[in-house]
Amino acid sequence: MNHLTTWLAASLLAIVSLPLHAAVQTRVIDYKAADGTQLRGYFAWDDAIKEKRPGVVVVHEWWGLNDYAQRRARELAALGYPALAIDMYGNGQTADNPKDAGHLMHTVVGDTERQYARSLAGLELLKAQPQVDAKKVAAIGYCFGGKMVLDMARRNMELAGVVSFHGALATATRAEKGKIKASVLVLNGEADGFIPPEDIDALKTEMKTAGADFTFVNYPGAKHGFTSTDADKLAKEHGMDIAYNPAADADSWKRMQALLQRIFHSSNH
Repeated sequence: MNHLTTWLAASLLAIVSLPLHAAVQTRVIDYKAADGTQLRGYFAWDDAIKEKRPGVVVVHEWWGLNDYAQRRARELAALGYPALAIDMYGNGQTADNPKDAGHLMHTVVGDTERQYARSLAGLELLKAQPQVDAKKVAAIGYCFGGKMVLDMARRNMELAGVVSFHGALATATRAEKGKIKASVLVLNGEADGFIPPEDIDALKTEMKTAGADFTFVNYPGAKHGFTSTDADKLAKEHGMDIAYNPAADADSWKRMQALLQRIFHSSNH
């Protein structure tokens, strides 16, 4: 056997001997709300991690549980947080135009008990997963989902923290004093035409009155949908005042990670 053959054989043996690195795994989970509505969630986790880990609920935009929410769940799993993108519309329904998206959204926003039941069903499903430490759970949401997670905090669900990315801030269920236990991070676009200034003022007053651990970030020049790489395309297709903002997207994700680190791993929590 010449030197080249020996080297190749040794190299192949070394490659075969390398440990197999686990990757992010995903699966679709069918579940039901208390009223019997059939829901469909998307769960992501890193199977290299064997111990239970803090988990994160992901709530979709008004488009429904589409690829975007699923991608965010995978990205959280890659950070070591098993994540469940929950279904607020039922049967995994999605929309590809503003009219249908608005209709689906209002079937939930217009019925606070339906909203609560579906949010709770998703939260309980995440907590039931064997990869998740059920005592350490947070929720994040985008646009419509941002409102959903704020309302979850307002209803004092068992969450250590919530993060709203360019989410709606108005609500029919203002928090009472001492009722918000979750840390609240709201990431807003200063140029978001869907969020009137009075909604921001009302939220700040509400959070102060409730005594919440609350942080509000307003990104200069950022429009609605600033975390979505599809925002520019959707704006062109549907005449929507939305836009992707790479800087705001990157910074908001870092701030989310910092919050998760603080609420799950800080000695003060």
